[in-house]
Amino acid sequence: MLNLNSPDDNSNRNSLQDPVSLNVGGEIYTTTLDTLTRCRDSMLGAMFTGQIPVLRDGQGNVFIDRDGKVFRYILNYLRSSSLDLPEGFSELALLRREADFFQIHPLLEEIHRCEAAVPLSCRGGPLGAMLILNVDSKVRVLHFNLRHGPENYELRTCSVQAFTVDLFCTWRAFLALLCERFSYRSSQGHSSPHPCNSRQNRLKLEWVPRPDELPQDQYDKQHYRGLTVFNTDVTQSDDIMNVHQSQCEITDMQGFVEELLKVSLAEGFKVDLVTPDPAEILNCTSLRLVKC
Repeated sequence: MLNLNSPDDNSNRNSLQDPVSLNVGGEIYTTTLDTLTRCRDSMLGAMFTGQIPVLRDGQGNVFIDRDGKVFRYILNYLRSSSLDLPEGFSELALLRREADFFQIHPLLEEIHRCEAAVPLSCRGGPLGAMLILNVDSKVRVLHFNLRHGPENYELRTCSVQAFTVDLFCTWRAFLALLCERFSYRSSQGHSSPHPCNSRQNRLKLEWVPRPDELPQDQYDKQHYRGLTVFNTDVTQSDDIMNVHQSQCEITDMQGFVEELLKVSLAEGFKVDLVTPDPAEILNCTSLRLVKC
């Protein structure tokens, strides 16, 4: 049975003494309050300084319903301020998700550096994995009223280009990488695309760049959104690794195909088939790549 202790309960605060036993997803850990509160602005810092309630299991261990095996790396980071992962570690995405849940920002920065420095292909992945890309674009004509005054409207016409990309990949981790690299942009901010719920091996992207002649409010009214790509540059000087991220808008299909090729070729894919003309790969309507 789990017991909920209020942070206002004096007995609860007094019970948080060294050593502290944790039950994280069924894995038992023993550590100190100093280690758990090393990052004061994290969720663990808030839990073990009495700012938010804690749960206890039947043996009196503080219970946290998260991945217990991955938590060892989080705890070791708090102990040493160093991210030490075994060779061939293949769960960086899971570790990043857990670090984000606990809001340990220095650890998140370390994980981002690891992800930027190590290609996905070096973390595993099936040889012979196939990536199939189909693209389409349509021109849409919009008619809208441009308001100049209380009763002064002007009828305007504007053309927009609507792009659709249908991606199928037998290597799901690569689709997850694409969802991290590409981002939708709207007036509400940025959001990540997601693989189709019914078929996790398929990713569909739809976006409409906003032309200058289309007012933002009319663009939003159509529920349009743009597409951006994160580019990561890694430089090293004086044994210090620096990671710089820039965000660029994708304004045409050629730009998308170019960015997709950058990512896929870096992860070990090779172009297997281009339709209709291999010489015009950036203008293709269909593309197939195979991981070698």
